[in-house]
Amino acid sequence: MKNCRNWLLGVAMSCLAAGALAQGNPAEDMKRGQELMQQQMKLMTPELVQKANALSPEIKKFLMHVALRHERRSDTLTLVQVMQEIMAEHHMIGAAIATDNGPMAADAARRLALHRLPKGGMLPYLPIEKVTTEGLSVLPSMEAAVEGNAQKIAEAAEKGDMVAAARYYGDMTAGCVACHIHFRGQPGATAYTPRLKQ
Repeated sequence: MKNCRNWLLGVAMSCLAAGALAQGNPAEDMKRGQELMQQQMKLMTPELVQKANALSPEIKKFLMHVALRHERRSDTLTLVQVMQEIMAEHHMIGAAIATDNGPMAADAARRLALHRLPKGGMLPYLPIEKVTTEGLSVLPSMEAAVEGNAQKIAEAAEKGDMVAAARYYGDMTAGCVACHIHFRGQPGATAYTPRLKQ
């Protein structure tokens, strides 16, 4: 529990210093973010908690940003299941672009950009050796490549500019592939934390 409090204090201080929670009411956002992070920490092994506590304030701030930005969360789904949802949205975007269906592309792109978070957040599903400041330092650029381009797809598709939407679709897909190369390793091989199993 002490490690959890240290993590939350570190996140809170770095977020306040950087103004990371200024989207709505900062005090309410901070409280909500701390509750989310506390729920995630309860599902982590002691080794993962130690690794999470050692992350830089910038990475902790980014993880808080992700937890607050993604309103849809699951108490049962694993990261693989969430990725299956993301893949379904990815396919729907491609089909919508190919058939010149702007509203369908925009809706699917927004769902992808604000995808569901799995039980326990992201960290428990990552290779433990990647849960370092260096290993997670790629997350902000990958978020921009995937979720940022998904938002651009939605905007272009709503304007009927399917050529631009297709270009952003390619950029988004490249971001997906880069993230998989960095984190996933062998497709289908998983090593879930036992406490995440139902």
